[in-house]
Amino acid sequence: MTGSGRLLVVTAVAAERDAVAAGLAAAGSGLPGADLTDAAHPGSGPAADVVAAGVGPAAAAAATATALARAEAAGAPYGLVVSAGIGGGFAPAAPVGGLAVAEAIVAADLGAETEAGFTPVAELGFGTSQHLPPARLSRAVAAALGAAYGPVLTVSTVTGTAGRAADLARRHPTAVAEAMEGFGVAEAAAAAGVPVLEIRAVSNAVGPRDRAAWRIGEALAALTAAFGKLPAALEVDPEHD
Repeated sequence: MTGSGRLLVVTAVAAERDAVAAGLAAAGSGLPGADLTDAAHPGSGPAADVVAAGVGPAAAAAATATALARAEAAGAPYGLVVSAGIGGGFAPAAPVGGLAVAEAIVAADLGAETEAGFTPVAELGFGTSQHLPPARLSRAVAAALGAAYGPVLTVSTVTGTAGRAADLARRHPTAVAEAMEGFGVAEAAAAAGVPVLEIRAVSNAVGPRDRAAWRIGEALAALTAAFGKLPAALEVDPEHD
């Protein structure tokens, strides 16, 4: 990793944070250092801080920016930021219980909706609609985790209908997953000049909302397993693709 090699992992909720922390703890000395969780949940293990930022891109961006600024001010900057948690998978690329790693982190519903369809904010000339993780690093992480590899979509409203799922798949035919925080994390990381990854464990298929079919426990277990394997994959230097 870059800089000090310290890792910031940003999740939405406490259950995701704890799943990530358990995986990093199981990795033992894969990364040198101390603090493993946020200030309310200190521990020992890899040089990582794991923060539950809240749900959605705005909360994720605010928490990530705050953590990055505090670390920089303290003289201990982060070398990599990872957006992590559970999410929906696009079948058949990312089945329930599997993992997805972002090739691109895409703001899928940031733009304008008209009778002619959706126009991304980038095409409107108002900014960017995606961030690209370091390609060599993200590919290496996907391979190490046995994860689906492709765009991960950030949405502010979770997809719950077949129609919207079909529309997203049409606009992003290689997408592997959908979640709610990745683009916010990536915006903050980009502003600070820190590379970013996104790792998702799949709890449900993107499509009609059926809570009975969700496998949240299975996805959290997959997230723990993923972060247990992550330190070895981070030996790739994200600045040299």
